[in-house]
Amino acid sequence: MNLSIRQLQAFREVMRTGSISEAARVLNRTQPAVSSMIASLEEELGIQLFERQRGRLIRQPEAVYFFEETEAILERLQQSARTMKEIASLKEGRLRIACMPASSQFIMPRLVADFIRDKPKVKVSMMMRASAVIEEWIASQQYDVGLAETPPPNAALAVETFELPCVCAMPKDDPLASREYIQPRDIADQPLAVLQEDHPNLIATRQAFKAAKAGFNPRFELRNFQPALTLVEEGLCYTICDPMTASSYFDYREAESKLVFRPFLPVVPLSVSILQPAHRPASQLAAAFIDILRQDMARIARQFQN
Repeated sequence: MNLSIRQLQAFREVMRTGSISEAARVLNRTQPAVSSMIASLEEELGIQLFERQRGRLIRQPEAVYFFEETEAILERLQQSARTMKEIASLKEGRLRIACMPASSQFIMPRLVADFIRDKPKVKVSMMMRASAVIEEWIASQQYDVGLAETPPPNAALAVETFELPCVCAMPKDDPLASREYIQPRDIADQPLAVLQEDHPNLIATRQAFKAAKAGFNPRFELRNFQPALTLVEEGLCYTICDPMTASSYFDYREAESKLVFRPFLPVVPLSVSILQPAHRPASQLAAAFIDILRQDMARIARQFQN
């Protein structure tokens, strides 16, 4: 069966108007063209929809049933066309985001809120997971975009990497708060809040202290840096944290901030990446969001530079 939209439109107008001539006028087509479309439609269906009597069309019962089906089909097509126009204008669709803990509480929700503020029909799935899980989700095309620590090479991932220089957090009234930057010897032997033993951030931090021949004193071991800032506020330690965590701290503390952040030298980078499925093009909606995520990562990288 090879039905066309024009055949269905012609049939609908004949049913609505009751005549070939009036349907032709509404459709801005010739009467022979409309008659031909009705005849070919009947041939395709194998059913006589109209009985011709002295130049008049008499609707058959089958025509009344098929008219309801035709209305539903054409309305669905119109709705689909409207939806695609909304999608093309970024007003409708679904955005699936997976993000690492450092960005999940403030950075990513803020970006999403700004992005969809004028897009009431856009639906968002935003999940926080460890970076290894995010890699799996993106590689298997379960999510459109991920923000995670930079993964090992993977042919299933499209990766855009940012090297974020870590900063040293301390209370505002700390004697070191007046420094432009902090070096290992400035906090030698002082208690630190650090990440778990095998984390690249901890390895790089320990190496920096070792190279400077400064005592390294990891008192608190954590899964991420957010709770470390509370410990720093209480005067229990320092922490050399990623700038996403520092930026998030200012997002929720604002004027009540109890901490300052200073660049740490030598640079201890946290390598984070925007991840996309390598074998599936990004939707226009996802591409637009990735663009603002890219801009925000660049902003954070600049925010705490010396």
